[in-house]
Parts: sequence; structure tokens; C-alpha cells
Amino acid sequence: REIRNSGRYVDYLKKEFPTIIGLDFILLIQQMRENLCGERQIITLERNIYGGNDMIGKLEGEILEAVLETIPFEFSVLDENDKVIAWNKHETRIFKRPTGVIGKDVRNCHPKKSLDKVEQILSEMKAGSRDEAVFWIDLPIGEKKEMHKIYIRYFALRNRDGKYLGCIEVTQDITDIKKIEGEKRLLD
Repeated sequence: REIRNSGRYVDYLKKEFPTIIGLDFILLIQQMRENLCGERQIITLERNIYGGNDMIGKLEGEILEAVLETIPFEFSVLDENDKVIAWNKHETRIFKRPTGVIGKDVRNCHPKKSLDKVEQILSEMKAGSRDEAVFWIDLPIGEKKEMHKIYIRYFALRNRDGKYLGCIEVTQDITDIKKIEGEKRLLD
């Protein structure tokens, strides 16, 4: 399938996430909905010879699966009806969920204290008045329950015409990233 850009959403992603998340990955997620909801299928990505921001090259089968499990963040994907259709890093997720959540309403995955905010974000995305929501929390992680900074971003998934297709929630533990100072060169 060809991956196509979607106007202001793509412009935003190019500006905000050139290295951490990658435009091609976000565009890939837009095309994965049917593939991850049902049985496993090979997803082929090829560059559209006419277009600007499409992915270059191909990702298929095991390579695609390895990419989705290797990227340094976890994601969950919702369809346009707020149903959970996929996630990566099942065994190592910060926010774990049982596999029975697939096909269920996302409202069943969030604590009651944040549910009204999730509702607002999704409503605004569907209405077209919001394309992203960014926030961070401190969360105790590991056996020692040390506090980690968790960076959470919601992105509206839209087709080329701007039609709302769903939402991707991207979660990343940025505790170690926040400690970076100076430079570290390749193989240092």
C-alpha cells in the first residue's frame, strides 16, 4: 500500500518528531488498521514515485514486526470508534493491558480520574479542532519503584483529506533522555 501524507498533520509531525518518532512510522500506523485488527498479514510499504513524504523502500513481514517491537517507545492504536485495535511491546509495556482489550472501547483502559480528559481529547480530534495532545507524568517503575518521567502523546490519525481514522497513543520513558548532556559520538 502507498502511504500518503495528510496536510497539516504531516507538517506538524515533520517539525516535532524528526528523530524520536519518525514521520514514516506515523504514516505507517494510518495504514495498519485493518491489518492489525484481524489476522496477521504482510504489509508492504513502497515509495510513491509521485509524492513527497512517502516512505522509501519496503517493510514486510518479520522486518516490519521487528521494527515495531524495536522502536524506543510503545504505542496503542484506536480506530475511529475509539476501539483498541493494536499495540506493540506487549511484554514490556509501561501501561500493560490484557489481550482481551482488542476490540474494546478505550474508555475501559484508563483510570476514572483521567477519563474526562481522554474523552475531551478524542472529541476534539474527531471534530478536527485538535491533532495532538502532549503530557507527561512521574510514575514509579521497577522493583525499587523509582520515579520515571513518562512522556505521553496522542495523535489524531487522518487520511489525506483530513478524515479522522483514529488515534495513536505514544508512550516513552524519557528518564534517561533527560539526563543527556554534551555529546556522545558513534561507538564512544
